[in-house]
Amino acid sequence: MIVVSDASPLLTLARIGRLEILATLYGQVIVPEAVWQEITGVSPEKSGVVDLRNAGWLEHRTVKDIAAVQILRAQLDLGESEAVVLSLELGADLLLIDERAGRVVAQGRDCAWSVCSAC
Repeated sequence: MIVVSDASPLLTLARIGRLEILATLYGQVIVPEAVWQEITGVSPEKSGVVDLRNAGWLEHRTVKDIAAVQILRAQLDLGESEAVVLSLELGADLLLIDERAGRVVAQGRDCAWSVCSAC
């Protein structure tokens, strides 16, 4: 199963000490480079940040279709835009994204994957 995540679900689970749930459920979670920069750029003193940095099952990748990211930037922030595009590029089965606007855009992309709105 291919799972792509935006930053907020990862940061939220890390802050409450439950990041391992994602590893247990999916084995591996992929994040776009913008999301990786967002989650690793957070101050190390913040709860859960060290766990995110040390999560060996969390993989970051570079989005190829920069033009698609730029189009989505009219509606979404950079991390969300890259998460949607990377999901499409990888043929992801699941996109973890908490922002309503991001879910609406992702669902409107006529994608063959599910969008997790419960995160």
